[in-house]
Amino acid sequence: QVQLEESGGGLVQAGDSLRLSCTASGRGFSGYAIGWFRQAPGKEVKEREFLASIGWNGRITDYSDSAKGRFNISRDNPKNKAYLQMNSLKPEDTAVYYCAADFLNIAGRDASKYDYWGQGTQVTVSS
Repeated sequence: QVQLEESGGGLVQAGDSLRLSCTASGRGFSGYAIGWFRQAPGKEVKEREFLASIGWNGRITDYSDSAKGRFNISRDNPKNKAYLQMNSLKPEDTAVYYCAADFLNIAGRDASKYDYWGQGTQVTVSS
């Protein structure tokens, strides 16, 4: 079992960059795939938007169309961390951002298949 905690959110201006961190505690982080999702204001939990995922060894990554070209996912297994680098932020990127862990490395873009979630970090982008 792992516990996840996101950090690095904040209030930024359009065009700025942020790097979100996902720090894991517990055992086995290096074996989990990690996904990043976001929940925009007024949206339900079931409407969380997939952004990016990375396999257990970092070799396989996947990005949504909204993230491709602006966001980059990475991980540092010895440090029990995963990251989401976000560039050229837009007001529509305003949301609570979550990381999630997938024990079997099969969840991909499907939020319902992730085993563990963090509490989220708020990102607000002003115009």
